[in-house]
Amino acid sequence: MKKLLLYSIIIITVLISATTIYLNLPFEITRKSDIRKGNELIERIEEYKEKEKKLPDDKDFETLEKLGFKTDLIATKPLYTKNDNGEYEIVYSEGFDGPFLIWNSNEKIWKMDYPKILK
Repeated sequence: MKKLLLYSIIIITVLISATTIYLNLPFEITRKSDIRKGNELIERIEEYKEKEKKLPDDKDFETLEKLGFKTDLIATKPLYTKNDNGEYEIVYSEGFDGPFLIWNSNEKIWKMDYPKILK
């Protein structure tokens, strides 16, 4: 009985420790696949911008799907927004509260923040 209690305590301690370590890792590690996919989308957007001399419209779901975004009736995944100044953002939103994983075309870095381009 004492061994069972000891093993249970060890397992619980290991699980809590592993969870704590994972939650405190830098987002560059925990969100690596999202960043990789986002970088592919950024390349395609920049190629489109160079070819068409404009950014793709954030409501043109057909074009955005061709660029690699997943779309539904009202938005893309990840969220793509642009403004009239030639800026755009890619936002991985999970839930309603931020901060979110964001890439902004002005800053050109991935970071955990809130969207700057609001629609």
